[in-house]
Amino acid sequence: MKNITLAVDEKVLAVVRRYAAEQGGSVNSLVRAYLTEIAERENRARQARRNIQILSEKSTARRGDASWARDELHDR
Repeated sequence: MKNITLAVDEKVLAVVRRYAAEQGGSVNSLVRAYLTEIAERENRARQARRNIQILSEKSTARRGDASWARDELHDR
């Protein structure tokens, strides 16, 4: 695990320290949890984009030379 140094406004830090203490944790644990959440969300988004790309490529490959008129794609 890497250590990082952050510069935070004193008033903000005081409020966050109080909040962390009320939650039974520390500022460090709050920052770690928040950064972990961002990383996990980004990983899920990256995987979703990858899955969409794969599905798009499969869809195009299956379609082949087929084409449709706009009216054929909509209910009448």
